[in-house]
Amino acid sequence: MKRKLIGTALLTLSLLTSLTPLSSAAADSTVQSETVSSETAKLLQELLRFDSTNPGGQTLALAEFLKSKFDNLGVETEVIKTPSGQAHFIARLKGNGSKKPVLLAAHSDVVPVEGKNWTVDPFGGVIKDGYVMGRGAMDFKGGLAVFAQAVMMVKENNIQLDRDVIFLAEADEEAGEYGTEWLAKNHWEKIDAEFALNEGGWIFQDADGKTTQVNITTRDKIYVSFKLTASGKPTHSSRPMPDSAIKSLSLALAKITSWDTDPKLNDQTREYFLALSRTAKEPLASHLKNLAESKDPAKAREAGQKVVELGDYPLLWHALMRNTVAPTIVQAGVKENVIPGSAEAIVNVRLVPGSTPLEVMEQLQSVIADTGVKVSLAGDMSEEEAKKYYDQRTKALPSSTETELYKALEESSKSVWPEAEVVPALFEAGTDGAAWRNRGVPVYGIYPYPLDNDTLERMHGNDERISVKSLEEGTKMIYSTLIKVAGSD
Repeated sequence: MKRKLIGTALLTLSLLTSLTPLSSAAADSTVQSETVSSETAKLLQELLRFDSTNPGGQTLALAEFLKSKFDNLGVETEVIKTPSGQAHFIARLKGNGSKKPVLLAAHSDVVPVEGKNWTVDPFGGVIKDGYVMGRGAMDFKGGLAVFAQAVMMVKENNIQLDRDVIFLAEADEEAGEYGTEWLAKNHWEKIDAEFALNEGGWIFQDADGKTTQVNITTRDKIYVSFKLTASGKPTHSSRPMPDSAIKSLSLALAKITSWDTDPKLNDQTREYFLALSRTAKEPLASHLKNLAESKDPAKAREAGQKVVELGDYPLLWHALMRNTVAPTIVQAGVKENVIPGSAEAIVNVRLVPGSTPLEVMEQLQSVIADTGVKVSLAGDMSEEEAKKYYDQRTKALPSSTETELYKALEESSKSVWPEAEVVPALFEAGTDGAAWRNRGVPVYGIYPYPLDNDTLERMHGNDERISVKSLEEGTKMIYSTLIKVAGSD
């Protein structure tokens, strides 16, 4: 009976009639949005019309909208407001309690936009050329729509559950002060689960649109930022001084941006690149294998360069094989006719687990080669607090691939994309999954839709998008996963 329900649901993907968002941006009148039958795409369109830019976006209105969707199905729901006025949304499908809950978490906030550089209204929910376009379409309102749609399908099809299914739309992932850590500290009982699903791994398409690999992330790279501080003599801008703080900082940043760290693989990323080599064509396959297996740093560096040159996802693979270093903020000056006495920059680093902040700090200081530019950890943590925090993050183990959730994700992925290889992976960025990982709850990450490199590189950029077809396939996969991991036999 259960299999019959699964098959029917996967074929129809039918759900509630969409509601109008409580607050929305006007669509760009110069672009005619395409009409589609996909309920997931329609839901995503509605979610995109809430400008939930962090800080200050409409996450409360978005939470109330989701609440109305789940309330109409008779699902237990709750909106939790934060001190900042933003809101988390929680829906819980009740099981028989014989197993601990499974949780699906997706953030509803998005990063700001440079609207003048978009070809569509970033908050218009436009469908163009088979893609849903808008800020958050791929990161991560697309995932929010897929997760929500799959959970609602479980309820609509009256699937009997051994465990509760918890759906969380989180309000503050992009800034973090009132995100999942705040929620866990204040409302842990509402989000406690045996395991959790979050954003993370990528589902790759080749040039012909065939899905070739499904990455399920079991660990994130470690986030750390450094502050560069340069000093000089302040004076009138008409009399430039040779010891300019801005000059020193600019030269330091020029050196950093033209420098690259060497490949630094751990057990997880070695297995990952070996898995890639099994599906890649030559000569890329050999370079991937050499990167994973070489003990010679020079040969590993050469193989890494070839992988980036020849690969379909060069920026992603570059990031996964090494510690990445990126200047992100530069601050100096108080007035245009005053040469400032100090200048600062923030350099954001994503560490491969096994690396330490001290190691990269020493490398940065060596590359800069200027005692007048000081490198220090950014942020408010004391040296002792930072050491404890990064030791904990470095020693943390990846989530097990032997859990029911990982196996359900693996089986469901193979059922939707039979030719794809499913592999555990490291996530090159960071997520809000630490709230569960720090409490011993396994967390798995996935962007639940196949995408190409063009779509991937639009993340946090202009004309962000995700294809309608990919949304449909991802919804099938997540729905199937929920049946496998939570459904009663």
